[in-house]
Amino acid sequence: MCNLYGVQPDLALDHQLCFALYAASRRVQQAYRPALDDLGLTYPQYLVMLALWERDGVGVGELGERLHLDSGTLSPLLRRLEQRGLVTRRRDDPDGRRVEILLTPQGDALRDRAGQVQDCLAGQVDLGPEQLGALRDLARALVNSTPRSDGGTP
Repeated sequence: MCNLYGVQPDLALDHQLCFALYAASRRVQQAYRPALDDLGLTYPQYLVMLALWERDGVGVGELGERLHLDSGTLSPLLRRLEQRGLVTRRRDDPDGRRVEILLTPQGDALRDRAGQVQDCLAGQVDLGPEQLGALRDLARALVNSTPRSDGGTP
């Protein structure tokens, strides 16, 4: 728990790490939007597809952990992707509790067109590949060093 009593906080918006990360995230999503529109995906749906292209046939719980999404957020995303014919759900164990998410042939084929999405960001920022890589690595380190809100490990 943070102890803010007795400390004069710096409340300037531009000095807040959370705001810088929020603004950067929104700008990145905006830069990706034209390519994602061409794919017919929202940004969160794109993240789901990236995870599945990396490892198909993953359980819903594991997918949620990988994407840092709770089931209340992930389930509607999966439902919409399933309605579009990009993924299917399959009960994986005898008692039917574990649900596995699988790419359909249509979902797998979308991977070929998705390669352009990263280029959308690279073409809109004045940062080189090394700087973008360093920024990604710092963001990943921040995520890994911050405890999850459910008390689990990052």
